[in-house]
Amino acid sequence: YWVFPVISGLCWLGMLMGLLIHWTSTGKPHYPSMDASQTIAYISDVGAQSLKPLFIAGSCVTTVFLDLSFLSERWLRHRGRLARNQTLTEKVLSWLSMVFALIGTAGLILLSIFDTLRHPKLHDVFLLLFIAGYVISAVFICTEYQRLGIKYREHRVLRASFWIKLTFILLEVVLAIAFGTCNFKDKYNAAAVLEWTIAFIFTFYVFSFFIDLLPAVKTKHVGRKFGGGGDETQMQMEQNDE
Repeated sequence: YWVFPVISGLCWLGMLMGLLIHWTSTGKPHYPSMDASQTIAYISDVGAQSLKPLFIAGSCVTTVFLDLSFLSERWLRHRGRLARNQTLTEKVLSWLSMVFALIGTAGLILLSIFDTLRHPKLHDVFLLLFIAGYVISAVFICTEYQRLGIKYREHRVLRASFWIKLTFILLEVVLAIAFGTCNFKDKYNAAAVLEWTIAFIFTFYVFSFFIDLLPAVKTKHVGRKFGGGGDETQMQMEQNDE
């Protein structure tokens, strides 16, 4: 299961690098979708041109495997392969994180299809949907992990993942606000740099699910599954010692 976020992250990073290298290696052209004063292309500007198939395919593969990571994490907790959710609230938080991840998925796929050159207004709506969907999803999963981390203090993976996701939320919110402000003030070059930065930071968020799913490798057998009470705590301590 840990391979899902790895595939997702590598695909996303590869797509971003492909778009960026294409734009720089072709002389940093000024695309029709760019403002007259703009010299740095947005991801969407590059993705609306000849590499649109790459943009669409990369977005689809990234989100599909990221959603599989979410589903795997929920299933593995239910099966006891990862630290179990102990309360209804934790389960609700998990499901809400998946719902908003699906909203973010729809936003990313649709913004890659409805490009900024031919459908600028729709593109902006789907861009907002993408960013908001995954940030809100991260808030829910971060809250879930915070609650799990309190109950399973010996399980350091939960604590590490919580801080990674919290850092992602704070950075992306600050950068998204700055991005919107720069766009509003017609500072398109600054906004373009911020958009690329937001996208590359998203890569680390995707890879963080590798940390979440990796402990399931050690719980394939019934005797190693997470149960409850002292047995579970003891197993977590053994995993931390390995």
